[in-house]
Amino acid sequence: MSRTEFILTTAIILFVAFAMGWFANWLVHRFTRVRQSDVADLDRMSQELHEAEETRDQAITYLQQREAELTNQLSQTEAELRAAMDGLREARHETEELRSQLRGMG
Repeated sequence: MSRTEFILTTAIILFVAFAMGWFANWLVHRFTRVRQSDVADLDRMSQELHEAEETRDQAITYLQQREAELTNQLSQTEAELRAAMDGLREARHETEELRSQLRGMG
């Protein structure tokens, strides 16, 4: 094999390798290319996710406010119950004292 034949053979092999690499690259990009509709779907889904997160945050805020209101109402109701029970206890005690006094008189 002469020097010219060797150079020509090497050039052909390198060209074939380049062509195969370019073709493989084209195939990869052809099959992995993102379509415009896919990008639109991703944009729509990200917008919906953002709206869902905002709704969740609003719901959490509302529930925290409602919980605080109900806790406050419960505390007030318990205080009123204690006051009513104390009043009832005092009324029973006064009733017993009055009965004792009436028995003592009679």
